[in-house]
Amino acid sequence: MAVSPDEFARRTLAHYGDKFALHGETPNGVDWNGAASQCVQFEQLLRLLPPAGGFSINDLGCGYGALLPMLDERYVDVSYSGFDLNESMIEAAKRRFGDRPSTVFEVADRPDRVADFGLASGIFTLRLGRSDAECMSAMVASLELIDATSLSGFGFNCLTSYSDTPKMKDYLYYPDPCVVFDICKRRFSRDVALLHDYGTYTFTILVSNKSRPVA
Repeated sequence: MAVSPDEFARRTLAHYGDKFALHGETPNGVDWNGAASQCVQFEQLLRLLPPAGGFSINDLGCGYGALLPMLDERYVDVSYSGFDLNESMIEAAKRRFGDRPSTVFEVADRPDRVADFGLASGIFTLRLGRSDAECMSAMVASLELIDATSLSGFGFNCLTSYSDTPKMKDYLYYPDPCVVFDICKRRFSRDVALLHDYGTYTFTILVSNKSRPVA
């Protein structure tokens, strides 16, 4: 039986709510294995960004704002908008970074503004009763939205179908990176990078909007 979007949102909120209540404002609190795992995901996504700064970002699934310290270390003049469904995480982000210039956090499942770049780390990992087809359909719908609100490009990560079978969990979604790459190449841009060489059970896709696919 198909899982409705509303039911999936409820299950997702419950899953991350439990993690955040248990672990607080830490990588484990947003369901990463630890700081090293979270950091390596961010490292891949930041490869999309120009080195000089001076750009805007929509961070979908921003959690408690863990990406911001890394942005501050590396770039200047960054306008940041973070979006997450979990109110407790957004409240924590506002407490930590509320006085940071050009920064906003909102409880939402989608960006409400256009930015230069869209980033999404960890938002496609949960299955929670959905079939592969349902997971893929929902992911593509989200990517279309992220693409529509990203002027220069977007990046996201997923668990990989190349994970070791004994370690795979039934409540998580492991798409085929080659399929996801092909979708992005055909739908969003000619300039797509698949990163799958950084020692985790995830892959990262970086999409540049400089050249659109040929219709």
